[in-house]
Amino acid sequence: MTTKALQAGDVIISLPEKCLLTTSTVLSSCLGGHIESWKPPVSPLLALCTFLMAEKHAGDKSPWKPYLDVLPKTHTCPACLEPDVINLLPNPLKKKAQEQKMMIQELFRSSRAFFSSLQPLFAESTGSIFNFSALEWAWCTVNTRTVYMEHPHRDCFSLEPDVYALAPYLDLLNHSPNVQVKAGFNEQTRSYEIWTNSPCKKYQEVLICYGPHDNQRLLLEYGFVAMDNPHSSVYVSADTLLKYFSPLDKQRKAKVSILKDHGFLENLTFGWEGPSWRLLTALKVLSLAAEQFACWRRVLLGDVSSARNEQQALAAAAKICQFLIEETQHVLVQISQLKKDKENLKTHLALVEMLRSEDLKILQKSAEILCNLNLGTA
Repeated sequence: MTTKALQAGDVIISLPEKCLLTTSTVLSSCLGGHIESWKPPVSPLLALCTFLMAEKHAGDKSPWKPYLDVLPKTHTCPACLEPDVINLLPNPLKKKAQEQKMMIQELFRSSRAFFSSLQPLFAESTGSIFNFSALEWAWCTVNTRTVYMEHPHRDCFSLEPDVYALAPYLDLLNHSPNVQVKAGFNEQTRSYEIWTNSPCKKYQEVLICYGPHDNQRLLLEYGFVAMDNPHSSVYVSADTLLKYFSPLDKQRKAKVSILKDHGFLENLTFGWEGPSWRLLTALKVLSLAAEQFACWRRVLLGDVSSARNEQQALAAAAKICQFLIEETQHVLVQISQLKKDKENLKTHLALVEMLRSEDLKILQKSAEILCNLNLGTA
């Protein structure tokens, strides 16, 4: 909450460099010497995760305890969700969630020798301090709460970009897709600062924007979804796209190859304004009649090949939209049942329910738009 009215251009928060938790913080700690001598070099990400785990273990003795106390005890990133919950995610997000889980598992597997090398620093076994659940918590903390801040490369770290900074207090500011801010490290003041581009009335909650992200990206990167998010989209997988085109089409293979080569099998979406241009373009290419196939390049550039082709693409979009509506409704019924049967999953299920409910609203809006477009071209 702000104690005074804010105007566009005002500084919301200015956090001095010494308050930021970065790899410099890690190297100046008792972990520094061990990190500098370890070969092969650890990544900046692993260094931050290791520091968080060590400081959490230190408890009251940690100078970072006030910050650690306000961090989430558990996370709602897809990597932390149970398989039953992950299976309820939209397919593109489900795949990314599984990849996220595997990434953390691989990081743990490849870091065990490094964790063991830290034993001289601890009375307790490093196996109990740097276990998988501790690393998962630390990884999700870094992934969800760091701000982007470039640091010069140090030889003691791997070549992965060192662009993380945990910013106590600043990361308590909530996200809204409807505000605009500018953020970055101010070299003059040596502080990380956020400026508002949106006015805020006195005593209102000060909100910031993490970026123009759709809800799938917000859930994947931050562990939450935003209702009525203007940036939200429902993604159409290649499998769903191709389901509505005959395998007997002699040019189908060539059409799919063209779409793949030009990046038109990814980021195909329905949004609040209906099917995206990319989705409709992919559908137009797949709908090309044999005698029109030679003009596929013009279609990719946005030209109209024929009125019939336009109608066929809109009709296919309407069918795909209806399929996704029915699929989403079915998943929402499953979630409702699971919330009754599995009390321990209620929080995670509620999150997926919010995502799917928002998807349903988008799809229903798209169906309405497509219906009007189809009537207009009939």
